[in-house]
Amino acid sequence: MKSRLPARSRMPLCATFFCLVLALALAANLGGASSARATGVSIRPVCGAVPLGHVRCFSLVKGNAAASGPSGYGPADLQSAYKLPSATAGSGQTVAIVDAFDDPTAESDLAQYRSFYGLPACTTANGCFRKVNQTGGTIYPAPSPDWDLEISLDLDMASAICPNCHILLVESNTNLDTDLYTAEDTAARLGASTISNSWGGGEYSGQTSDDAHFNHPGVAITASSGDSGYGVSYPAASRYLTAVGGTSLTRDSSSRGWSETVWSGAGSGCSAYDAKPSWQTDTGCARRTVADVSAVADPNTGVAVLYAGLWWTVGGTSVSSPIIASVYALAGNASTVNAGSYPYSHTAGLFDVTSGSNGSCSPSYLCHGQTGYDGPTGLGTPNGVSGF
Repeated sequence: MKSRLPARSRMPLCATFFCLVLALALAANLGGASSARATGVSIRPVCGAVPLGHVRCFSLVKGNAAASGPSGYGPADLQSAYKLPSATAGSGQTVAIVDAFDDPTAESDLAQYRSFYGLPACTTANGCFRKVNQTGGTIYPAPSPDWDLEISLDLDMASAICPNCHILLVESNTNLDTDLYTAEDTAARLGASTISNSWGGGEYSGQTSDDAHFNHPGVAITASSGDSGYGVSYPAASRYLTAVGGTSLTRDSSSRGWSETVWSGAGSGCSAYDAKPSWQTDTGCARRTVADVSAVADPNTGVAVLYAGLWWTVGGTSVSSPIIASVYALAGNASTVNAGSYPYSHTAGLFDVTSGSNGSCSPSYLCHGQTGYDGPTGLGTPNGVSGF
């Protein structure tokens, strides 16, 4: 039987988050203070725990929404931190976002985000943006406010990193893992260059059979490593994709202008079921080790997201997965990438993250930053696109 996070009804969680969104939107529209605003800054998961056979999104929202403008990192910050050629690269590439449920305002929120930051328009009308259901049709599933914020996050990160890329949003009917696996296959079938998956659940004995849904040669696929600290989630454990961990990203006075440490919430560890791919050579795990690479994920150093007409500061490895998928698109090598192997032979194109921890473990590199490979951040974060 599949091992998943503890069961909990999804509807009350969605209703709670939906009420929060409505309260914040009402407060912003009236120009008053929201009753939901706390004196301290809260960090809370966007998606709650799920029943067996379902997955959750890996995003965390910091504080309350604002109508006045963003407080998290924007495109220029991320492009600077990772030395990306975002202004000139990415043409002809398609970044696919696979998520659950429908976000009815996905395109309008995306337009507002891109307009605010001076990015080129990406719309259905100009052929840049496309939204389909899990089989490729245009009868969309029911909306879900928690996953809607996740969708906005993913679309915004694809835009921030690769503004010249096309974006394909594939929405599964529900957050059943089988529905998302169908959506994954559809994204590959419809010509995605790269696919980002900002969701997951616990490992289970049948996952090696489900790996087939992530085995799409010529498509660079990424998956978030999780937000609960040391421990492995699926599909990040699949050996056919790039598992993406998380960092805390801050400005500093170094020549780079930025520094990174392990984010304490990033998932990592040794898979219980998936075999070790040939390009992984760490000796403390006989099977697949998570993660491969990483990017910013700490909500305390979070990114700006535009959802429901409001600005949110969001973290979690739901941020890092679409960032890395979009870096693959900038690099333009997806058609020749062999699963997640490319960064392992191009480590000079990565910033090594050498400090911080996401828990206690043995051997220690599975949960502690160190020189070279470690579990929480893998080989490191993008230093341009040569590592991808």
